[in-house]
Amino acid sequence: MRIAVLDDEATARAFVTQTLIEAGHFAYEFPNARTLVTRLRQDTFDLVILDWNMPDKSGPEIITWMRENMDKPVPSLLLTNRNSDADIVAGLDAGADDYVIKPVQPPVLLARIAAIHRRTGPREATGANETYGPYQLQPARQTVIVDGETIVLTAKEFELAATLFRNMHRPLSRSYLLEIVWGRNPDLPTRTLDAHISRIRAKLGIRPERGFRLVPVYSYGYRLEPLEPEEG
Repeated sequence: MRIAVLDDEATARAFVTQTLIEAGHFAYEFPNARTLVTRLRQDTFDLVILDWNMPDKSGPEIITWMRENMDKPVPSLLLTNRNSDADIVAGLDAGADDYVIKPVQPPVLLARIAAIHRRTGPREATGANETYGPYQLQPARQTVIVDGETIVLTAKEFELAATLFRNMHRPLSRSYLLEIVWGRNPDLPTRTLDAHISRIRAKLGIRPERGFRLVPVYSYGYRLEPLEPEEG
């Protein structure tokens, strides 16, 4: 998962971030709400971990902001010293998907994150074949069957196509796609993603007649849209 971590205490923030990285996640640190909100306008995350008590905007206030300003709010986990029933209810009522009481215990944090991802995340890559309309993705062979025709893709092309299909309707930022498919801080020409998008669109024949549209999101990234029959 690609996770944003908000905490104004550097030591606590670094501890959570290191726990996530050791578990195989991509983690990004934010020392204040302002920088996180700015990034949320520009980039895609699978989860935000929010300290409840922040000087500029509290965790619940950020959750409210996401609900009011984002087409698809990012799932959220609150970190808090508050443990009364009233506080917990208030956090969940604000829209938090879960909460963890400080001090943070890594196994508990990771278990809560995994539970949120099962409830809210995109379709998991299990290795089994996946079907989306006329497209059947075959991870074991890195091929896609379209209307009975077998299309062979490169490893990166297949991973990119699978990421788009598993996140239908969801705008995905360029940096999100690059990181998920090529890894953190990839040393790539700036047009690499665009070239791969163009190739999978052509190879797979992604077009309205087949029920899907792959569109650029201006100054952000790409989105795969399933279409209703009359939208073709």
